[in-house]
Amino acid sequence: MPEPTTVEARTRRTELLAIAAQLFADKGFRNTTVRDIADAAGILSGSLYHHFDSKESMVDEILSTFQEELFGQYDAILASDDDARTKLERAVRVSFEAIENHPHEVAIYQNDADFLGTFDRFGYLKDRNAQSRQVWVTLIEEGVRTGVLRDDLDVTLTYRFIRDTVWVAVRWYRPGRGLSHTDIADQYVRILLDGISA
Repeated sequence: MPEPTTVEARTRRTELLAIAAQLFADKGFRNTTVRDIADAAGILSGSLYHHFDSKESMVDEILSTFQEELFGQYDAILASDDDARTKLERAVRVSFEAIENHPHEVAIYQNDADFLGTFDRFGYLKDRNAQSRQVWVTLIEEGVRTGVLRDDLDVTLTYRFIRDTVWVAVRWYRPGRGLSHTDIADQYVRILLDGISA
Protein backbone atom coordinates (compact mmCIF):
# COMPACT_ATOMS: atom_id res chain seq x y z
CA MET A 1 0.00 0.00 0.00
CA PRO A 2 1.55 3.36 -1.00
CA GLU A 3 2.35 5.98 1.63
CA PRO A 4 -0.17 8.84 1.71
CA THR A 5 0.95 12.01 -0.01
CA THR A 6 1.57 15.18 1.96
CA VAL A 7 -1.74 16.59 0.71
CA GLU A 8 -3.57 13.43 1.77
CA ALA A 9 -1.90 13.52 5.19
CA ARG A 10 -2.84 17.19 5.69
CA THR A 11 -6.41 16.48 4.62
CA ARG A 12 -6.64 13.58 7.05
CA ARG A 13 -5.22 15.72 9.88
CA THR A 14 -7.83 18.38 9.15
CA GLU A 15 -10.59 15.77 9.20
CA LEU A 16 -9.36 14.33 12.51
CA LEU A 17 -9.15 17.78 14.07
CA ALA A 18 -12.73 18.52 13.00
CA ILE A 19 -13.92 15.27 14.57
CA ALA A 20 -11.99 15.97 17.77
CA ALA A 21 -13.28 19.55 17.93
CA GLN A 22 -16.88 18.39 17.79
CA LEU A 23 -16.29 15.78 20.48
CA PHE A 24 -14.45 18.22 22.74
CA ALA A 25 -17.26 20.75 22.31
CA ASP A 26 -20.04 18.21 22.90
CA LYS A 27 -18.52 16.07 25.66
CA GLY A 28 -15.86 18.34 27.12
CA PHE A 29 -12.12 17.92 26.74
CA ARG A 30 -11.68 15.89 29.93
CA ASN A 31 -14.49 13.49 29.06
CA THR A 32 -13.26 12.80 25.53
CA THR A 33 -10.72 10.01 25.11
CA VAL A 34 -8.35 9.26 22.28
CA ARG A 35 -10.43 6.16 21.68
CA ASP A 36 -13.58 8.27 21.33
CA ILE A 37 -11.88 10.32 18.63
CA ALA A 38 -10.52 7.25 16.85
CA ASP A 39 -13.91 5.50 16.98
CA ALA A 40 -15.65 8.56 15.54
CA ALA A 41 -13.04 8.67 12.78
CA GLY A 42 -13.42 4.95 12.04
CA ILE A 43 -9.80 4.11 12.84
CA LEU A 44 -7.88 2.32 15.58
CA SER A 45 -6.55 4.41 18.46
CA GLY A 46 -3.01 3.56 17.44
CA SER A 47 -3.59 4.99 13.99
CA LEU A 48 -4.46 8.36 15.52
CA TYR A 49 -0.94 8.56 16.94
CA HIS A 50 0.45 8.62 13.39
CA HIS A 51 -0.99 12.14 13.18
CA PHE A 52 -0.98 13.45 16.78
CA ASP A 53 0.93 12.46 19.89
CA SER A 54 -1.97 13.20 22.25
CA LYS A 55 -5.41 14.72 22.55
CA GLU A 56 -3.68 17.70 24.18
CA SER A 57 -1.81 18.30 20.93
CA MET A 58 -5.10 18.16 19.07
CA VAL A 59 -6.91 20.68 21.25
CA ASP A 60 -3.80 22.87 21.24
CA GLU A 61 -3.82 23.03 17.44
CA ILE A 62 -7.58 23.59 17.35
CA LEU A 63 -7.51 26.51 19.78
CA SER A 64 -4.28 28.18 18.71
CA THR A 65 -5.25 28.19 15.02
CA PHE A 66 -8.70 29.59 15.77
CA GLN A 67 -7.42 32.28 18.10
CA GLU A 68 -4.71 33.39 15.73
CA GLU A 69 -7.38 34.04 13.11
CA LEU A 70 -9.76 35.77 15.52
CA PHE A 71 -7.17 38.07 17.05
CA GLY A 72 -5.79 38.91 13.63
CA GLN A 73 -9.24 40.29 12.83
CA TYR A 74 -9.42 42.20 16.13
CA ASP A 75 -5.97 43.69 15.48
CA ALA A 76 -7.11 44.86 12.05
CA ILE A 77 -10.12 46.59 13.63
CA LEU A 78 -7.98 48.35 16.23
CA ALA A 79 -5.52 49.49 13.56
CA SER A 80 -8.21 50.79 11.21
CA ASP A 81 -9.14 54.43 10.67
CA ASP A 82 -12.81 53.70 11.39
CA ASP A 83 -14.63 55.78 13.97
CA ALA A 84 -15.18 54.31 17.43
CA ARG A 85 -18.77 53.21 16.81
CA THR A 86 -17.84 51.41 13.60
CA LYS A 87 -14.97 49.64 15.34
CA LEU A 88 -17.30 48.42 18.09
CA GLU A 89 -19.83 47.24 15.53
CA ARG A 90 -17.14 45.41 13.57
CA ALA A 91 -15.82 43.72 16.72
CA VAL A 92 -19.30 42.47 17.62
CA ARG A 93 -19.84 41.20 14.07
CA VAL A 94 -16.44 39.46 13.96
CA SER A 95 -17.29 37.73 17.24
CA PHE A 96 -20.62 36.42 15.95
CA GLU A 97 -18.96 35.38 12.71
CA ALA A 98 -16.52 33.34 14.82
CA ILE A 99 -19.43 31.64 16.57
CA GLU A 100 -20.97 30.89 13.17
CA ASN A 101 -17.80 29.58 11.53
CA HIS A 102 -16.05 28.03 14.55
CA PRO A 103 -18.76 26.98 17.01
CA HIS A 104 -16.78 24.02 18.33
CA GLU A 105 -13.64 26.07 18.92
CA VAL A 106 -15.61 28.77 20.74
CA ALA A 107 -17.40 26.16 22.87
CA ILE A 108 -14.12 24.45 23.77
CA TYR A 109 -12.62 27.75 24.84
CA GLN A 110 -15.70 28.72 26.85
CA ASN A 111 -15.95 25.34 28.57
CA ASP A 112 -12.37 24.20 29.00
CA ALA A 113 -10.00 27.19 28.92
CA ASP A 114 -9.77 27.38 32.71
CA PHE A 115 -8.87 23.70 33.00
CA LEU A 116 -6.45 23.73 30.08
CA GLY A 117 -4.83 26.87 31.42
CA THR A 118 -3.53 24.90 34.42
CA PHE A 119 -1.02 23.23 32.06
CA ASP A 120 2.12 25.07 30.92
CA ARG A 121 1.60 24.38 27.22
CA PHE A 122 -1.70 26.26 27.35
CA GLY A 123 -0.34 29.34 29.07
CA TYR A 124 -1.17 31.32 25.94
CA LEU A 125 -4.88 30.98 26.74
CA LYS A 126 -4.46 33.29 29.72
CA ASP A 127 -2.54 35.70 27.48
CA ARG A 128 -5.31 35.59 24.87
CA ASN A 129 -7.92 36.25 27.56
CA ALA A 130 -5.99 39.33 28.66
CA GLN A 131 -5.61 40.39 25.03
CA SER A 132 -9.35 40.01 24.48
CA ARG A 133 -10.05 42.18 27.51
CA GLN A 134 -7.66 44.80 26.20
CA VAL A 135 -9.32 44.83 22.77
CA TRP A 136 -12.76 45.55 24.21
CA VAL A 137 -11.53 47.99 26.87
CA THR A 138 -9.63 49.93 24.19
CA LEU A 139 -12.74 50.10 22.00
CA ILE A 140 -14.96 51.19 24.88
CA GLU A 141 -12.48 53.82 26.09
CA GLU A 142 -12.18 55.20 22.56
CA GLY A 143 -15.97 55.32 22.35
CA VAL A 144 -16.19 57.28 25.61
CA ARG A 145 -13.34 59.61 24.61
CA THR A 146 -14.90 60.45 21.25
CA GLY A 147 -18.44 60.85 22.60
CA VAL A 148 -19.88 57.75 20.93
CA LEU A 149 -20.51 56.19 24.34
CA ARG A 150 -21.72 57.86 27.53
CA ASP A 151 -18.99 59.21 29.77
CA ASP A 152 -20.57 57.77 32.93
CA LEU A 153 -19.98 54.15 31.87
CA ASP A 154 -17.92 51.87 34.08
CA VAL A 155 -15.49 50.55 31.45
CA THR A 156 -14.77 47.24 33.20
CA LEU A 157 -18.45 46.50 33.79
CA THR A 158 -19.29 47.43 30.19
CA TYR A 159 -16.52 45.12 28.93
CA ARG A 160 -17.87 42.24 31.03
CA PHE A 161 -21.39 42.87 29.80
CA ILE A 162 -20.32 42.79 26.15
CA ARG A 163 -18.08 39.76 26.64
CA ASP A 164 -20.73 37.72 28.40
CA THR A 165 -23.65 38.67 26.18
CA VAL A 166 -21.73 38.00 22.97
CA TRP A 167 -19.82 34.81 23.74
CA VAL A 168 -22.58 33.06 25.72
CA ALA A 169 -24.50 32.94 22.43
CA VAL A 170 -22.47 29.87 21.50
CA ARG A 171 -24.61 27.95 24.01
CA TRP A 172 -27.88 28.62 22.18
CA TYR A 173 -27.14 29.80 18.64
CA ARG A 174 -27.46 27.09 16.00
CA PRO A 175 -26.40 27.97 12.43
CA GLY A 176 -29.17 27.48 9.90
CA ARG A 177 -32.00 27.68 12.41
CA GLY A 178 -33.94 30.92 12.66
CA LEU A 179 -31.94 34.13 12.61
CA SER A 180 -28.53 34.17 10.92
CA HIS A 181 -25.41 35.26 12.79
CA THR A 182 -25.58 38.53 10.83
CA ASP A 183 -29.17 39.13 11.97
CA ILE A 184 -28.21 38.45 15.59
CA ALA A 185 -25.16 40.71 15.36
CA ASP A 186 -27.39 43.48 13.95
CA GLN A 187 -29.76 43.15 16.91
CA TYR A 188 -26.89 43.06 19.43
CA VAL A 189 -25.32 46.16 17.92
CA ARG A 190 -28.64 48.04 18.07
CA ILE A 191 -29.29 46.96 21.65
CA LEU A 192 -25.73 47.71 22.73
CA LEU A 193 -25.36 51.09 21.07
CA ASP A 194 -28.94 52.37 20.82
CA GLY A 195 -30.63 50.71 23.81
CA ILE A 196 -34.03 49.04 24.00
CA SER A 197 -36.17 52.01 25.04
CA ALA A 198 -38.74 53.22 22.49
